[in-house]
Formats: sequence, C-alpha cells, structure tokens
Amino acid sequence: MWPAHSWFIANLYRKENAMHSSTARLDTPFNASVGLAVCWTEMVSHRKDLVRFAQRRLHDPMLAEDVVHDVFEAVLSGKAAFAGRAALRSWLTAILKNKIVDLVRQRAGIESLEDQNDSDGALAIESPQPGPHEVAEQRQLLARTLERIDGLPAALRDAMQLRVLQDESTQTVCQRLSITPDNLFVRLHRARAQLAH
Repeated sequence: MWPAHSWFIANLYRKENAMHSSTARLDTPFNASVGLAVCWTEMVSHRKDLVRFAQRRLHDPMLAEDVVHDVFEAVLSGKAAFAGRAALRSWLTAILKNKIVDLVRQRAGIESLEDQNDSDGALAIESPQPGPHEVAEQRQLLARTLERIDGLPAALRDAMQLRVLQDESTQTVCQRLSITPDNLFVRLHRARAQLAH
C-alpha cells in the first residue's frame, strides 16, 4: 500500500518498474486510461472539502454526499483520468463541478420554455402539487425503500438509518457506531450500492 501523501511517488515507481521489468505491479492504485496512479487515501482526504463545496452549491447535504460519491466512483472506474496537469484537489473539484452541472440540468428536466408551448402558442404551466396518483406512487416507493433499508446488513442499515433517515451529523453517527468518518462513508457507499441494485 502506498503512503497517503504520494500518488506522484506511486506514479514514478510504476514508470521506473515498467522500464526495468516486463510486467507492471498490480498492488498500486492505478488509473489504466492514462497510466497515472491515484491513491485512494489521498483522494478521500479531500472528501470533506468536496462535500462542503457541493453543499454550498446544492443546499442539500445528502445530495452533496451522493455527488461526491459519484466523483470517487468516476475516478475509480476510470471514467475520469488524472493526467497530473493540476493538483489532485483541483482535478477532483473540476469533476465535482461537472457532476453538479449535470445534476442540475437533469433535475431541471426542461431545455427551454419553447418546449412547453401548446399548439396555440400558450405556455403550458403545470401545478407544482403532485396529483393523487403521484402521491400514491411516492408512498409506495418510500415503503419499498424503507423495507430494503431494513433488509440491509446491520452495519449498513444502522449507518443509513442514523445518517440518512434520522439526519444525524457524521460526528454523532461515528460516535454512536464507534467508527471513523471514512468508515461511515464506506458503509453509506456500500448501502447505497446495494439499494441501487
């Protein structure tokens, strides 16, 4: 395992080994699309700043955590390639900005007001209140989601219930579960991944 402070050293080590041997080492964090190593612990060390940045833009702490999770997922899956032209934090923040823009566009769901015109040219405005069928669907979805959360393994379930459903602070949840903030982040990530499938 590489020290948390040096994705750069890991990259140099990998290049040095590649020059002296025909096979690359597999025990280092590695972004295959470009060939630069991105150390998980250094990447996660920027998590608090990234979450704070996202919260200021989105005004929703849970949504901010989800977007930061998406950033880490993009990096780990190789969808985002670190070329080393900027500091790791700057690069992660740039990815986060793009994720936030994508999310805002997705939630807006409207390209322009011209798309909402009726055949006679009048602007079609819908009521912001959900109809009875939508309310029933939302209740059913909520009930299914709560059942799925109850079906999670105890460690993941407790983390989701305390942090997401009861909206407890990270510090409070960590104290109650006797875990570190990074461990809580991992548990929430795993719980969300299980709920998504």
